[in-house]
Amino acid sequence: MITQVRLATGNAGKAAELGRLLGCTVVPVEEWESPVEDGSTFLANARIKALAGARRHPGEWVVADDSGIEVDALDGAPGIHSARYGGDQLDDAGRVTALLDAVANADTRRARFRCVLVAIGPDGQEFSAEGTLEGTLAHAPRGANGFGYDPILIPAADDRTCGELSADEKNAISHRGAAASALRDQLGL
Repeated sequence: MITQVRLATGNAGKAAELGRLLGCTVVPVEEWESPVEDGSTFLANARIKALAGARRHPGEWVVADDSGIEVDALDGAPGIHSARYGGDQLDDAGRVTALLDAVANADTRRARFRCVLVAIGPDGQEFSAEGTLEGTLAHAPRGANGFGYDPILIPAADDRTCGELSADEKNAISHRGAAASALRDQLGL
């Protein structure tokens, strides 16, 4: 029975969120230094981080995630580059503005959040799971909840942005929640 996993992050808040989604104790990797994420997919980048975490904590369960937003009008961009979209100098609000500017005249506003989780067990066995949250892009940011692109993605089954949803509402439908549920099933949590 798995009672604790390490999350390949230094962010205790992110670890606590994933702990709620997985239903077990999740703690950050100690003295985490993020490796270069040079993979071409969310899966590849999550795997890079999971392997780096497993090297720091051999013999323990380690989980890593990679996630972002994919916009149909931009052929799936920013995708794996979501955290740096528009340039490293931008904060979340700047990235949101850059993305909205890029799709201002687009014929479609379909987009999705995607999350991939990779777990590596004490014996080196690997598991992966993916989740998506389909939706459309709002024309302007709305809501103060969440982070990143939450204020501009309107889930398909709602008329509010993810930034307008409560944490419980978002977790119930989120890409990270779906990936965590699938991973939980694989790990028997």
